[in-house]
Amino acid sequence: MDVRFATFNASLNRNAAGQLVADLSTPDNAQARAVAEIIQRTSPDVLLINEFDFYEDGVAAELFRDNYLEVSQNGADPADYPYYFVAPSNTGIPSGFDLNDNGVVGGPDDAYGFGFFPGQYGMVVYSKYPIDAGAVRTFQHFLWKDLPGNLMPTEFYSPEEQAVLRLSSKSHWDVPISIGKHTVHFLVSHPTPPTFDGPEDRNGRRNNDEIRFWADYVGSPARSAYVYDDAGATGGLRPGELFVIAGDQNSDPNDGDSVEGSIEALLNHPRINTSVTPSSAGAVEASALQGGANLSHTGNPAYDTADFNDNPAPGNLRADYVLPSRALRILDAAVFWPVQADPLSRLTGTFPFPSSDHRLVWVDVRLPHR
Repeated sequence: MDVRFATFNASLNRNAAGQLVADLSTPDNAQARAVAEIIQRTSPDVLLINEFDFYEDGVAAELFRDNYLEVSQNGADPADYPYYFVAPSNTGIPSGFDLNDNGVVGGPDDAYGFGFFPGQYGMVVYSKYPIDAGAVRTFQHFLWKDLPGNLMPTEFYSPEEQAVLRLSSKSHWDVPISIGKHTVHFLVSHPTPPTFDGPEDRNGRRNNDEIRFWADYVGSPARSAYVYDDAGATGGLRPGELFVIAGDQNSDPNDGDSVEGSIEALLNHPRINTSVTPSSAGAVEASALQGGANLSHTGNPAYDTADFNDNPAPGNLRADYVLPSRALRILDAAVFWPVQADPLSRLTGTFPFPSSDHRLVWVDVRLPHR
């Protein structure tokens, strides 16, 4: 059986609580329509959307599905997702501490994850296949200090702060998808950008450790023994289980501000299939046209997935990943980034973007025969 997995940081976050629900309550929000059309044009079977504000009871997720995904956008076939999953995010939840050390407690920087209100920059998983909701594991409350060998800047955070800091800036989810006789664990997250900090590099270090959590989770039982989920269950995936890691990892293996080796913890992992790298011609064109920081990059621009500021930095980067386990054969993969001559380039465009500064990334995999 062949299945398309995708990730898309769709920038469907809003500046105030309730605003996304208001925007999605009618079918005429221009950005949501562009995002929905991109999804319809690429037609993933299982999809993670990053930067989708969290609301209890899946209100926003259902509005986006009913008013946008299931409605043809500019002649594209509607996308039918009978199943979805949402859960709370650490973003915007007050920590009660001065985490940015500016002398004031409160505000988005002092939340467990950067955010102006609880749930901002959350995420949602949509699926054409059943989600085993009872077997989902979330790691919202896993503490940073409990990651062995973590890079937390202990000289920056007080002992009291170290005792409560959570690893995940949003959350980490293990969402089991039932596909025929197989279960594929969709491992999704959205690590903090490795910027917007000081010389202590607290965000860069956290980004590294958020990525490394999944590397350990899919590693050996000994390597993942320290893991505990929000229900108190321990350990990572069992050897041989199928998985796909997906999300905006905010880490490029060659360029940008990541801690060296961050994303390589996944790209070089013995259990992860990286035989095909998603790419696009549109990213190559954009890098050449925009110049600036892109001119000094050492990575292949065909692999870029995000159109960031070029003057002065960081330029376009590979930030978004879909990484299957070794037992899943990769058939094809791409980044939805049309060249300017393609009529569909109206969906990606240039700043201010009609959809998002990130591009949808998809990978087609073949499940093993039993």
